[in-house]
Amino acid sequence: MRIGLLTREWPPEVYGGAGVHVEFLVPRLRELVDVDVHCFGGPRSGEGVHSHNPAAGLERANQALRTLSADLSITAAVDGADLVHSHTWYANHAGHLAKILYDVPHVVTAHSLEPRRPWKAEQLGGGYRLSSWVERTAYESADAIIAVSEGMRTDVLGCYPALDPQRVRVVRNGIDSSAYHPVAESDALRHYGVDPDRPIVVFVGRITRQKGVGHLIAAAHQIDPEAQLVLCAGAPDTPEIARETTAAVSELAAARPGVYWIQKMLQPAEVRQFLSHATVFVCPSVYEPLGIVNLEAMACGTAVVASDVGGIPEVVADGRTGLLVHYDEADESAFRSGLADAVNRLLADPYRAKLMGDAGRERAVTEFSWASVAEQTVAVYRSVLG
Repeated sequence: MRIGLLTREWPPEVYGGAGVHVEFLVPRLRELVDVDVHCFGGPRSGEGVHSHNPAAGLERANQALRTLSADLSITAAVDGADLVHSHTWYANHAGHLAKILYDVPHVVTAHSLEPRRPWKAEQLGGGYRLSSWVERTAYESADAIIAVSEGMRTDVLGCYPALDPQRVRVVRNGIDSSAYHPVAESDALRHYGVDPDRPIVVFVGRITRQKGVGHLIAAAHQIDPEAQLVLCAGAPDTPEIARETTAAVSELAAARPGVYWIQKMLQPAEVRQFLSHATVFVCPSVYEPLGIVNLEAMACGTAVVASDVGGIPEVVADGRTGLLVHYDEADESAFRSGLADAVNRLLADPYRAKLMGDAGRERAVTEFSWASVAEQTVAVYRSVLG
């Protein structure tokens, strides 16, 4: 069985959860089937990895149109695959075209949904309507859709009611607990001026409406000022979001001490240090199909405070591995107060936070292995190949 796995992200160009997913899934898949990776970006080393880029002459075109031109290159390259498996709308169209052109099954993994992210119109303009069309077309004709959580499956069927529910399977995201684990080193923290011996509240993620970093910054005005707040947050979606975040962080830093904003993507070894030394990791997402970053924090033995959206409650066991805070778009002030209250409760009880961190590590190791994800994924492949 030869699989063409289609993805925008592949190391070293990984910036989000979908990229992390394919990075860790592919090695496990290759223990079971043959996999060729087709990705966007610069040349990659390694056998069975092929890079594709937008067509020449489209440098000034809308990002969505540039994406579709790269998809044409991918489609041409996957001739000979027994099945194509696409990740995110960026690669969905290549999978859809390959299904039509080569008469092979197309499997989609649903990491997020365009109808659930209307703020992307800020980023893509009219391209958001195009990306939404691409996603709907691919999903409604796919042979199978893998949802990364039960919450995501519910969203898929809600957004695309024409789908046969039996075609939508759940295979939860995984975590490599040997890559993410508690560490004692603290040189990365000290490099950025963070004191590893004082309480630390950490956020790791992109600056986007989806990740809710603005809610955390607002909530931090109510968080115990003895705690340090570390925002590992880069890659703003738009200049407007970048300006908003800069203004909000500046206002917060003027109001309380211990605010650190690291405006770049950290290396995994650095992320491990920040997660391992944090008293609390905060995930204030307003939309999250699963939230691999919560698994990363749990695998590093850190208590999690998170919103109760999407698939997060399937990862963070409320009261056992962390605390969930209800998100209501109609009452954002209550959400922000709830975040601050949950964080303050764990800061005030470090023993409880430590117990939650230990329980989170155990849950990540025992329930979310990539080997299991790969086995379940191959089972989906076999079901559509017949």
